[in-house]
Amino acid sequence: MSKGIDVQQAAVVGAGTMGRGIVISLASAGIPVLWLDSNAQVLAAGLKAAEDIWAQQVVKGRISQAQAGQNLARVQAVDSYAALADVDLVIEAVFENLELKQDIFRTLDATLKPAAILASNTSALDIDAIAKVTGRPGQVLGLHFFSPAHIMKLLEIVRGAHTSPAVLDAARVLGQRLGKVAVVAGNCHGFIGNRMLKTYTNEARKMLLEGALPRQVDGALQAFGFAMGPFRMYDVVGVDLEWRARQLAGQGMDNPLVQVDNALCELGRFGQKAGRGFYRYAQGSREAEVDAEVEGLVQEISSGLGYRRRSISDQEVVERSLLALVNEGAKILQENIAANSHDVDLVYLNGYGFPAAVGGPMSWADSQGLAQVQDRLERLQRMLGEHWRPAALIGRLVAAGKGFADVVEGRV
Repeated sequence: MSKGIDVQQAAVVGAGTMGRGIVISLASAGIPVLWLDSNAQVLAAGLKAAEDIWAQQVVKGRISQAQAGQNLARVQAVDSYAALADVDLVIEAVFENLELKQDIFRTLDATLKPAAILASNTSALDIDAIAKVTGRPGQVLGLHFFSPAHIMKLLEIVRGAHTSPAVLDAARVLGQRLGKVAVVAGNCHGFIGNRMLKTYTNEARKMLLEGALPRQVDGALQAFGFAMGPFRMYDVVGVDLEWRARQLAGQGMDNPLVQVDNALCELGRFGQKAGRGFYRYAQGSREAEVDAEVEGLVQEISSGLGYRRRSISDQEVVERSLLALVNEGAKILQENIAANSHDVDLVYLNGYGFPAAVGGPMSWADSQGLAQVQDRLERLQRMLGEHWRPAALIGRLVAAGKGFADVVEGRV
């Protein structure tokens, strides 16, 4: 690693789903890990889960029994922050709450050696707001793993305003060592992947209210090549995650776009884990079955919100979904949140199930021709509103006869 930043000993704070996957990734790559959680039972369950996953890998012939034993031996549960004093890197992986993360970073800053890197696994929160509570903002960055972290290839490395180049280099090398596709992102809400995902899922929700049904939206996008459509994705990750976050934040519950999600959660339809969400699942099955109750609920809610439902074609579903991604991706390039369009595509190919054959949303847009993309966005703007206004970068590229592939660090 970079001179002076050689990660020989890591630590993870948090033993929930994300913490478990990160610990498994680190230990499997040969890095000793100290593991801390405020709840001893959760930590014990995490250790058991890691042991079970390595045992499964032995059964599947992916690692030997000896390797499984070595991996487990690299993980050590600890019960205090003081035990982390000498680690080279700590990754915080607790619930998405800024105040909680800031408290943890204050303690880490006061406890860990001055050269240690402090990383947050936040998926959307402000890295600079986390860094500012420490006396070492140059040593703070985001390491956004994707769930399950020991399987998903993508790692978003989030640079704060003060993150040092040496710390970024160390993070890149760590990503390589973990076998991840590591992409550096700037600091904004949602970074690259989740910022774009928000525009994409909002569009899917709007189409439900306008006249589509979950099976049509998912079916059209899966036919295009996505691993799964947005409503299947919500069922897999849990429809209740965003619902609980809205309740905790005390805001967003009255947004028309989330009324279907809210209604599902109020019925206990939290997704695959509950056997029912946007779809129905037979016991022990991951097979999504269309549920007439949900389709009735969608129609009832959209009518109640004053929508006059209309027929929406599969072509419109695909077009609006892709152009929502592309326009937000263009804003991300414009703001230098991503260094180039290839990085945006890597995020979508490796973290969000975008069809590999298409090459990523920005590559797809370049293949369509940006003049045509601009025309289609302007048409949607006239039909559906200001949020479709093309990013300024698109106009600049069209005028210069260039594509997204020609943008480097915000410059054409």
